[in-house]
Amino acid sequence: MEKTIYIRMRNRVQVKPEESLLLKDIAQIIAGEEVYDKLMVLQVLKVTPKDHIHIIDVMKVIKFITGNFPEYEVQALGPPQTIVEVIYQKKGMSIPYFFLVWFLLFFGAALTIMNFHEDVSMQSVQERIYTILTGKTEQKPLLFQIPYSIGIGLGMILFFNHVFKKRINEEPSPLEVEMFNYQQSLDQYVILHENKENVKHVDDH
Repeated sequence: MEKTIYIRMRNRVQVKPEESLLLKDIAQIIAGEEVYDKLMVLQVLKVTPKDHIHIIDVMKVIKFITGNFPEYEVQALGPPQTIVEVIYQKKGMSIPYFFLVWFLLFFGAALTIMNFHEDVSMQSVQERIYTILTGKTEQKPLLFQIPYSIGIGLGMILFFNHVFKKRINEEPSPLEVEMFNYQQSLDQYVILHENKENVKHVDDH
C-alpha cells in the first residue's frame, strides 16, 4: 500500500527577519507517525534581512517533500500558496506626527459632517421638527440639536464597534470587514504578480 502525506497550506504567515521557516509553519500536515516528526522540522525557507514578502507555491512544497521522502505520495488540500510576510520591528510613533494625523482626521470628519448637513438643509429640518413637536418656532432648537449631536458620536462608536482599543461586542465592524476584503484583494494581487514574474523568468530561460 502506498504511503500518503496530506498537507494543507496556510493562507498567510508572519515571520521575523533571518528566521528559519519550517514546513509546520506554512502547512498543516497529516502523515504516519514514522515520518510526521521529520516533516514538521523540515526547513523550507531561510528569511534574509532584505526580504519583505515571499510566495510559497504548493507545487514547490510537494517537490521538496518528495525529494526528501520519495517513497511517499503527497496530497495537497486547500489554498495553493502561502504568503510569507516578513515583519520588521516598528519604530515608536512620533508625538508631533500623531497630533498632525489626529488634527487632520478630526477636522476632516467635522467638515464632512457639516457639509453633509448643509447639503440636506439639516438646520431647517431640525427647526421644522422642533416646531411640529412643540408648536413653537425656534431658530436654534438646542433641545433637539444637543441630543442629536450626542447621538452622532454614539452612533459612530457603535458603527466602528470600538471604544479606544476595547471592542463592544464580538461582531466585526464594517471597517474591519472592509480591511479584511482589502487584505484578501491585496493577497490575490501579490500572488498573481508573483506568478507573472515566475512565468517571465521561465520564458527568458
